[in-house]
Amino acid sequence: MKKIKIILSVFLILIIAAGGYVGNMFGVFSKGNGGGYSLNETQPVSDSPISGKTVIFLGSSVTAGYGSLGVSFADFLEKTDGINVIKEAVSGTTLVDVKKNSYVSRMQTIDKSIKADAFVCQLSTNDATKEMPLGEISESFNKNDFDCETVAGATEFIIAYAKETWGCPVIFYTQAKYDSEHYAKMVELLLEIQEKWNITVIDFWNDAQINSITEEERKLYFIDHIHPTKAGYREWWLPEFRKCLYEIIK
Repeated sequence: MKKIKIILSVFLILIIAAGGYVGNMFGVFSKGNGGGYSLNETQPVSDSPISGKTVIFLGSSVTAGYGSLGVSFADFLEKTDGINVIKEAVSGTTLVDVKKNSYVSRMQTIDKSIKADAFVCQLSTNDATKEMPLGEISESFNKNDFDCETVAGATEFIIAYAKETWGCPVIFYTQAKYDSEHYAKMVELLLEIQEKWNITVIDFWNDAQINSITEEERKLYFIDHIHPTKAGYREWWLPEFRKCLYEIIK
């Protein structure tokens, strides 16, 4: 009987420890995900110029809200500005078309008849983590000419497909700076692609203000080196996206 109690106690401790680990990983216990930063505590903007507009968001964990209990900047925009959000976001996925859940594959499942006012795409950190080939920028503007098994080709395909399908402005956004040479090269590549395609880029990677926050502030705004908390989305991502959407949606 005593042995059974010991085994049960150890098992309970392991469950509690595992729960705490998982909770920390997803930001459950993060101060930045506290009630004061919730959607319910976020006030709507009166007479928003983008109210009622439809915005498609394509991405992975940062768009999904991996570290903020499923709430990302897209959800804050929906609450504050009354936009219609179509969020196609799956954690762990890549731009590069190597699996069925890649950006390239998933975007083609979005309803083509949607009257979108803007298309927003995340420059995925997963491509950097998995060291996907960068590739080269093509001279073509035809979506069928791009090598979607490279970062460059997949990015160009996404832009071409979005413009052709929904005929709306395309916005890419980068991650805030973290220790990744491969992602730094991806950002450089994206900025070159921006010049070719005349798209908008929200460049958190080169944002001096967000990249100069203190370690204590980082604990509030991020759960790790990549994923924002609700506080991070509300205080940093939301104002930048709102400003951008106000400018490009007329």
